[in-house]
Amino acid sequence: MHDPTDPVGRLLFNVLAMVAEFESDLIKMRTLEGMKVAGAKGRLRCKQPKLSARQEAHLVALHAVGGHTISDLEELFSIARSTVYRALARGRARAAV
Repeated sequence: MHDPTDPVGRLLFNVLAMVAEFESDLIKMRTLEGMKVAGAKGRLRCKQPKLSARQEAHLVALHAVGGHTISDLEELFSIARSTVYRALARGRARAAV
């Protein structure tokens, strides 16, 4: 066993740390390259949105009319409260432009 306080031990641990960091960087690089290739082939699928553009527009319109609460909208569209808030924020951003 090497003592990390003497010069040889510090050298050994630094070399091992450099090799581990190098391998980590290689894994990241290969993953990114694989994702680029998969994206170019059309095989990279991201998380699908919970609402279509039409559903989101309908949700924003229902909220703008004022007859529905956030809880009503999340039950009506079977989505989480955070999804309702994000859809409303996107609707406000589109209206502002």
